[in-house]
Amino acid sequence: MKLTTFNAFKSRNYRLYFSGQSVSLIGTWMQKTAVSWVVYALTHSKFMLGVMLFSTMFPSFVLSFLGGVAADRYNRYKLLLVTQVASMVQSLLLTLLIFSKHYAIWEIIVLSVLLGIINAFDVPARQSLVYEMVDDKKLLPNALALNSSMVNLSRLIGPAIAGIIIEKFGDVFCFGLNALSFLAVIISLLMMKLPAYTPKPRNKNVFTELKEGFEYIKQTPAISSVLIMLALISLFVLPYTTLIPVYARDIFHGTASTFGVIDSFIGLGAFSGAIFLASLKPGTNLRKILAINTFVFGTGLILFSHAPWYALALVFATIGAFGMMSQVTISNTLIQTTVKEGMRGRVISFYAMAFFGMQPLGGLIIGYVSQKIDVQNTVMAQGIIALLIGCWHVYFLRKHNTKTPAVETKKIQPIETSVA
Repeated sequence: MKLTTFNAFKSRNYRLYFSGQSVSLIGTWMQKTAVSWVVYALTHSKFMLGVMLFSTMFPSFVLSFLGGVAADRYNRYKLLLVTQVASMVQSLLLTLLIFSKHYAIWEIIVLSVLLGIINAFDVPARQSLVYEMVDDKKLLPNALALNSSMVNLSRLIGPAIAGIIIEKFGDVFCFGLNALSFLAVIISLLMMKLPAYTPKPRNKNVFTELKEGFEYIKQTPAISSVLIMLALISLFVLPYTTLIPVYARDIFHGTASTFGVIDSFIGLGAFSGAIFLASLKPGTNLRKILAINTFVFGTGLILFSHAPWYALALVFATIGAFGMMSQVTISNTLIQTTVKEGMRGRVISFYAMAFFGMQPLGGLIIGYVSQKIDVQNTVMAQGIIALLIGCWHVYFLRKHNTKTPAVETKKIQPIETSVA
């Protein structure tokens, strides 16, 4: 079978998922942009930007283990439906809060914590379910790369739309449109035809299953090394995005549109990186690509940090984001194609912990450091750290001579009735 960049679309369930999520994610990025702008406009505090990241992501860090166990124990499809409905309710509450025009930072933080709790269960269920949506498992890496392209295309479009809407109509419209966007993904889920769910026997308690997942990771260096690298990148480097409002408002003396444009160029770079990954031939050494793109990420950040002109900064932001894309997408792909089926949800919960859990801690660290040594110097230091992490990964590859594992190729045939 000839493989193309969009071959995963041959699976009907995946096409539905992709189309619904595409709409929903645009709304998600509009809300993220609006929240950051509202918080910084209200507080003028770089540290509070880190606090907002912390409040959204730290609950995912704390509860992702339970989310992973839930994804392995229960019907992932139903679990995902519940989390999507809950996310829509959270967005509606945030819309009503902003619409009232009488709100405090702590109220936004509380709703952000609620979203973080929902995401702790949403991410393991969603990522695990993608495996079941793709009929031909040889196309799983392609599907995961297309997932990333979807996320980053929405990051390209969402912030730009948000910047315009904030200036023309007000921030409340961004929150309201995000709430409506969840209808797209909920409808797409209801239209799916998935394999019949077979309940698994539950003869172990939650903590035993958590321990099993941890022991499995410990005994599988191909997985543990990827998780360690992702955790380091998430802790020290990825939180650079929390400082983008400072670049827009204080360094380039812009408005909400400036913020949206910078964020969109970051999305453009990440989207380009995702399309590049989706176009790779089966059998490509993804670990080597991950190492190279980590150096691209670090170099792009260093150049972006002290770029003297706005247009040049956009170019460097795009380059850095191209490399950034590999950190999340390749890590996810390597885990999905290596892990045993019975461990999928739990291992993905560790992936979620490394990605969502380290970023909020890093956001607090980066917010504090930027107050002490200046925002531009902080971003430059983050780029240098990315280069050092890339060097460690190259050392690991040479020491263990680790190659990308083959993907299981069996097919899952969909049944003819929708799973509800």
